[in-house]
Amino acid sequence: MSLKLFGKWDTSGIEIKDPGLHGYINLKPLIVPKTSGRNVKKQFWKNKNSIIERLINKMMVAGHKGKKHKLTSGRNSGQAYECYNIVKEALGIIEKKLNKNPIEVFVKAIENAAPREEITTIEYGGAKYPAAVDCSPQRRVDLTLRLMTQGAYHKSFNSKTKVSHALADEIMNAYQGDQTSNAIAKKIEVERQAESSR
Repeated sequence: MSLKLFGKWDTSGIEIKDPGLHGYINLKPLIVPKTSGRNVKKQFWKNKNSIIERLINKMMVAGHKGKKHKLTSGRNSGQAYECYNIVKEALGIIEKKLNKNPIEVFVKAIENAAPREEITTIEYGGAKYPAAVDCSPQRRVDLTLRLMTQGAYHKSFNSKTKVSHALADEIMNAYQGDQTSNAIAKKIEVERQAESSR
């Protein structure tokens, strides 16, 4: 008998189709995705944590958008159990709406929303120029998780929408490649900027 995430969803048969993200999305079987950072001893060891646990950690502090500090994660800051319940409820909503394994939907959403290129600024002779650079696999996953949580909080901020429903919608839209997803919209915008500055 294999372990199921939250005692409900099996992760053993899920295939990561993007070869660049293969070693960076961890789907090891476990019941409770909460290791309290026991694996994270070095810089890149967060890949040893379950991808669902990393989503929960991002939900704890969604962070401000750009330089605007008015949008934060509010009461969830550091509340691991509350974020655990939000993610669990969001996965349940996805399963109910799509009749699919929500972990598989989430992994596909990350693959769809992970940016391949971004822009950086280089200084040459006193002038600054934007230059296109490849995005590392670690950063691709980190950016996607951050954009998904920010999109969910932005939709539920000062509205009647619950954050678990907003997160479920964000993941489902990213899974379908819909631009109403914050992560997909940002990916398209950044890749378009990178292409124009190449």
